[in-house]
Amino acid sequence: MRILLVEDETSLREGLQLNLELEGYEVVSTGNGRQALELFAHQHFDLILLDVMLPEIDGFSIAERIRLSDEEVPILMLTAKDLAQDRITGLKRGADDYLTKPFHLEELLLRVSKLLKRSQRIHGEVSDVYVFGGNTVNLTTFEAMNWRGERIMLTKTEAMLLKLFFERKGEVVSRQQILQRVWGYDVYPSTRTVDNFILNFRKYFEPNPKRPKFFHAVRGVGYRFTD
Repeated sequence: MRILLVEDETSLREGLQLNLELEGYEVVSTGNGRQALELFAHQHFDLILLDVMLPEIDGFSIAERIRLSDEEVPILMLTAKDLAQDRITGLKRGADDYLTKPFHLEELLLRVSKLLKRSQRIHGEVSDVYVFGGNTVNLTTFEAMNWRGERIMLTKTEAMLLKLFFERKGEVVSRQQILQRVWGYDVYPSTRTVDNFILNFRKYFEPNPKRPKFFHAVRGVGYRFTD
């Protein structure tokens, strides 16, 4: 899970990043509001941890602008002000939860975990074994059986990419989102990398790879999986 941490107090930001990473999260951090919006525009994040008082653009405005393009990513706001009006403003602008400084680290970690779990339920959790069109994929053992009865040993990357498609069934997933989610790179490989994986999936699982029923290309954007 990738978290965007936006906090201008250096010592607090570094401490939060360290503890979040110890919990197994991938954390991208900044202390500047404008840079936070730039990061959000170009990368995929599963949660935003957002301070209110920031240079250039405040947290309320950031939350509001994020919600214009993404209604689902969880936003946890941090503030030094324990005022009811600030909490109300944050929630109105798009925050899902609110935590007042100073706070206990354990409470923050619990709130982060709760928001991420809720987000996963909304998107739909995928079981270890997924069946579609006569194909069976085991995401734990990386084994698959296609509609012809052929056994296929998947690579870890193939299994991760399939899991993403299964989770986002029916949705268009951009090449950039795929690269960020599966490869986790900030400097991405060629988008042809994704295209080559899709060609393999069609060979594995499509009765007619030239007329796919499951892995559909969306011109200029990415791919959509349907079953």
